[in-house]
Amino acid sequence: MKPLKDVLDQAIVEFDRALRAVAGVHHAERPSPASDVAEGDLDEAGRAHSAALMRVNHVGEVCAQALYQGQAMTARDAHTQASLQHAAREEADHLAWSAERIRELGGRPSLLNPLWYAGSLALGIGAGLLGNRWNLAFLAETERQVEEHLSGHLQQLAAEDAPTRAVVEAMRDDEARHRQSAVALGAAELPAGAKRVMRAMAKAMTSIAYRI
Repeated sequence: MKPLKDVLDQAIVEFDRALRAVAGVHHAERPSPASDVAEGDLDEAGRAHSAALMRVNHVGEVCAQALYQGQAMTARDAHTQASLQHAAREEADHLAWSAERIRELGGRPSLLNPLWYAGSLALGIGAGLLGNRWNLAFLAETERQVEEHLSGHLQQLAAEDAPTRAVVEAMRDDEARHRQSAVALGAAELPAGAKRVMRAMAKAMTSIAYRI
């Protein structure tokens, strides 16, 4: 059993991580893919649509931070825990990139971020408690659905909005690597019913986050 001081220190770290994710104060370790891309000629409606899509993506990254945090906290395998923590650091870049792009487009983050975070943290803890193979299975399926979601956004974004497209493409590439890593570490295959539930939950979240 860990000493009480170590437990308290870890609790403080996890609480700080949660506050940073919800408040949107993460700083990216990697430069934004949009930093060297010229702004296109978007009208007001186009900017509003791009901002709303990036708000959805930002919510997804808030949820990712919570999921990885919960999964890493309850992971029983050191390699799985390390993989989750590495993925979380890259997802933190996504969080910062999407927040920056929202600001550039004149939008705002979701008002429900604390709710999204709390729900995702609970899911992550639950996945971790199921054991290594199922923890990784949940990670792999989450990343697969996020890949599809980001591909859909690329189809919706205006061709003129090159900065937003650059961010979304880079995020999708990272998600693909995270999925492949989970599979390589021995992820099980989730039952079809579980996948449908995850998809339905994601659809509800994205529909709400686009507006609120």
